[in-house]
Order: sequence, then C-alpha cells, then structure tokens
Amino acid sequence: MRYLFLLPLLAVALPATARETPRPERLRADVERLVGFGTRHTASDPDHPTRGIGAARRWFAAELTRIGNGCGDCITVANIARGFTGPRAPGGVNIVDVLGFQQGRDPKRVVIVMGHIDSRVSDVMNATADAPGANDDASGVALVLEAARILSKQRFDATIVYAALSGEEQGLWGAQLLAETARERGWTVTAVLNNDIVGNTIGQDGRRVADRVRVFSEGIRASETIEQQVARRAAGGEDDGPSRALAKAVDSIAATIPGGLDAFLDRRPDRFGRGGDHEPFLKLGYPAIRFSVGVENYDAQHQDLRTVGGRVLGDTIDRMDFPYLAKVTALNVATIARLAAAPAAPDGVSIDGALATDTTVRWSAVPGAAGYRIRWRRNDAQDWTAHRDVTGTQALLPGIIVDDHFVGVSALSAGGAESITTFAGRPPR
Repeated sequence: MRYLFLLPLLAVALPATARETPRPERLRADVERLVGFGTRHTASDPDHPTRGIGAARRWFAAELTRIGNGCGDCITVANIARGFTGPRAPGGVNIVDVLGFQQGRDPKRVVIVMGHIDSRVSDVMNATADAPGANDDASGVALVLEAARILSKQRFDATIVYAALSGEEQGLWGAQLLAETARERGWTVTAVLNNDIVGNTIGQDGRRVADRVRVFSEGIRASETIEQQVARRAAGGEDDGPSRALAKAVDSIAATIPGGLDAFLDRRPDRFGRGGDHEPFLKLGYPAIRFSVGVENYDAQHQDLRTVGGRVLGDTIDRMDFPYLAKVTALNVATIARLAAAPAAPDGVSIDGALATDTTVRWSAVPGAAGYRIRWRRNDAQDWTAHRDVTGTQALLPGIIVDDHFVGVSALSAGGAESITTFAGRPPR
C-alpha cells in the first residue's frame, strides 16, 4: 500500500517581525557599553557597581527586562549559578548565567541563542587588567540583545532562551551549567546557536572577508555510543547528525536573505584544536552550532592592550565591523524565527527497501505538526535535492533505490515553518 498523501507546497514564510533589519548602531552601542565595564573577567569583582563581570551581567539583565517590558512582559529574566573550580580558577569561582525566557506555546521546547559575557587578556588568571573583549565576545552578547529586540514582537511555538554565559575562558563553565540545566529541567532543545567572535572582517594578514560567516557543526555526535556511531556510519549518516542538519538549515536560510551572508559550513565541531560554548551541549546530545567570523584577527584575541614594534594588540571596538555584525544577527534571527515557529524534528525516522526499487520511509508523529517534508538526495550529494510533502507517518518513494539515496524527514507547521531534518537510518530490529 502506498502512502502518498501530498500536501500543497508550503512556502516557508518568516513572521514579518523576523524580517526587521538589525541595526548596526544599536549593536555598536551595546558593545560600547560592555567594553565600558573595563574588564569582564569571570573572577573580576562581582559586586562593583560599574566595573567587572557583575556590573556587566546586571546591565544585560536590565536590558532584557527593558525589552520584555516593551512587549508586555513577554521576556522573563532569571539567573542560574553554580561554583566551579579548575586550573584557571583554583580557588573556585561562582559562575552566573543571565537568561531571558520568551515563553512559547510549548514552554519545554527551547531554541537557545547565546554569547559569553566574560573577557580576558594575555594571562587568563589576570582578573584586574582592562580586558575590553569587544569582539570576543561582546559581539555575541550584543547580537543576543538585538535578536531579543526583534523577536520579542512575535509569539512562537517554542520558547526562546536569550543567554549571556560566564566562564567561557575558564573552561566553558557557563555553557556546561546551562546544558546541564536543560537536561535537569527536561527541556526539548531544538537548537543552540552559539555566537562567539562574530563582529570583525579584517583578518590577521590584512585580508577582508565580509561576505560569509563560518558555521561550525559536528557530524558524528559526541553523545553517541560506539554502537550508535557504527550504526550511523553503516547508514551513511556521518554528514547528517542533528547539529550538521541544523547547520544545513542555516545555510538554506542564509540563501533567502537579500544582501546577507553566505553560511560557510565548516565541517568541524569548532576551529582546529579549539573549542566553544556549544560543545557542552553536544556532549549531552543537543543540536548545537557555532557562528564565527569568516576570518580571525589573533592580535585582537586574548591580548594585553599594548603596542609592540608598531603592532597594535588588543580586542578593541575599532577593529569591529558593525554592518557585518548586523548581517550575522539577521541570520540568527531568521534561523530562530523559523525553528521556533516549526514543530520539533521527527524521531524514529527509518527507511526500508533492500532488494527493491522503491523506498519506504517511516517516522514517529510529532505533536502539532501539520505535515511532514520527506527529503532525499543521491549518495554522492551533500545537500538535499528533492522533497515531497505528506501527511501521515509513512510514505513510499517510487523508483528511489535505497542503496543509492539518503533520506530525511522534517516536520511542518500549518504556516509552513520547517524543523531541521532527521536523517533516516535502518528500522529497529
């Protein structure tokens, strides 16, 4: 029996408010304010009224509260905190994350957009020297605030979490705290968008790269057991784990933004030999990616403010490109708007068709889904090349030989918003 209940092709239209253009001058003002706290080192004075990480966190919370007041208290601000000890904080430090919750129709399903509010200089233990941290990572925190300004004007199915994390430079501790909080509270995490160093276009060697943003993602999941990894490789799904699927969704969204950026899909979890705040989420199995600039300037990262032989070092605001940061923000906003408006991604997606010329696809029903989009491609392609919209939870793809094609399924809202695509593996035995 063939299950080919076709839906009309649903145009994936973002809410009108999500198409509002991020404003470079607001992003600049937020970065200037964050730089103005002198240092935001994780171990800096948490109680000083105008200097240090405590003052910066209180300002961020106040800004989110102000944005929430403008939308009828649609954003609730809260802190989560825990003490951490490690080589970069041997005496221990209290890690505080500031979170804004824009509650959706489903309070347990979340899309997280985040940056880290802490900064540092050359000596990671130096908690008193000026550490402006303009690009690393006031840029990401400013992006989070601008996203809240735009997205707070619309209600979504999923809850949006706006996060400023602490302790990134000490060991990704704020991200670990938030990821473990998500697990403890039973959140269904649709996506984690980590924005870290997203505001410059001039690189170390002077080249300018202003046409793209790098999107880092894992293929094989860090959270999978060896048996699960073997099964993924057997099905050919190394390039289609949830985080890679999220990155591919970002790529498709980027192509729809006039005058926007190319999403450069960097097929690594992060930069070579380095890490970021999305990684604790990956360890717990959540779809998470990192946005970072197309080219980095290492003289503006983790540096004391100084000039050596005419070479200027330090992460200062004059090295930033705010129209570029606005474009990275726009891509984040469009991604959040789509995924928060869509249902959750399907579970239990499998294919069958060995020794046949047709492929059967099955999946579990997704609450709130108006339909589903089956996607497929030949095995020698990286991106989906064809799709069919259906209802029900089973369909037959005539003439699609399972040996030569990859298949995935996403969920659609009544308005056409699409979840990330779940790769189809072998059916359970």
